[in-house]
Amino acid sequence: MVNNSSSLTLDGIHYERDELIAFCKSQVVRVGLPEWANSLYRFILEWLSEAEFVVVQTSGSTGIPKVIHQPRERMINSAMMTADYFGLDRGTNALLCLPVSYIAGKMMVVRTFVTGMNLITVEPSSNPLKEVRDKIHFVAITPYQLAHSIDWLGEKQINSVIVGGGEISYSLEMDCQKLSSNIFATYGMTETSSHIAIRAVNGEHRSAFYEVLQGVTVSVDERSCLVIKAPKLTSDLLITNDVVAISDSSHFEWIGRLDSVINSGGVKIFPEQVEKKIFPLISGRFFIAGLPDKLLGEKVALFVEGDPLSQIQLDNLEVAMATLLTKFEYPRKVVSVFAFDLSQTGKIQKKKIVARFR
Repeated sequence: MVNNSSSLTLDGIHYERDELIAFCKSQVVRVGLPEWANSLYRFILEWLSEAEFVVVQTSGSTGIPKVIHQPRERMINSAMMTADYFGLDRGTNALLCLPVSYIAGKMMVVRTFVTGMNLITVEPSSNPLKEVRDKIHFVAITPYQLAHSIDWLGEKQINSVIVGGGEISYSLEMDCQKLSSNIFATYGMTETSSHIAIRAVNGEHRSAFYEVLQGVTVSVDERSCLVIKAPKLTSDLLITNDVVAISDSSHFEWIGRLDSVINSGGVKIFPEQVEKKIFPLISGRFFIAGLPDKLLGEKVALFVEGDPLSQIQLDNLEVAMATLLTKFEYPRKVVSVFAFDLSQTGKIQKKKIVARFR
């Protein structure tokens, strides 16, 4: 492994530091250069400046978007930890298909600097893999991109596909079981320079538990929420709002977000657990959330995308759900939403949708 190298192999062409600077400078002034490409070349120039910090924008998926000044050394540490876990090195191809404006895209670039991998670049899209002709050994994608790439992945094989930026739904995880590519869910955040834990979604090592990267340990607080100790990535303990079950200091199962828990008549219900149970019953997109209720405080509600269900469809769904759910989990209201609001990365904006029906 080449640690903190200033050379880069980009789309099959190897550049030493001065060549790379000259190339990127020539690209960023091109008229009509796509924004995704411009962001890539600007980040490469930022990285080669060897500034102590890199400016990173959080996505805002778990809070208010903010700007973080991430120490360069911690990003290198993160890249090395990932490279060690997956055995990434020279002679392998990494695919960049995420915007470099966020940490996941930036870290793909840093990993190629650190390891000497060849970085193949394509425009971020719902199915960025379909135009790729080269053999890909490692790629990072979102759950939205994974959902749109299932058919392509059924025909091709990628050694390691890491999926971040949101939870993989149970139905999507079931789709992954037929793939020969190794699919991994990741757990992490901007503050840790990408993931700190990996979970095998398919294959012989498939597990419900995340395994932390080397040098990371986990515990829980009094709320049963995950606490992360990662001295190579952050100087502080990271206290999250993710409720987990821990088997030891290196393995945990994600249960759900504390701030999404529905308190119905004093009973706490995790929407993510209800969604797993009823996924076979609904073909389209859906989610579970809480709505105000005069008697219970909150009631469980099922939000379904598309045209309103007919009375027959609704009756059949209610009967089927009654066999899979406890009386506390059972949705007391079914809400049809013609089209879900989605983020730029394809995540359902649940809070925004629910707010319209509160």
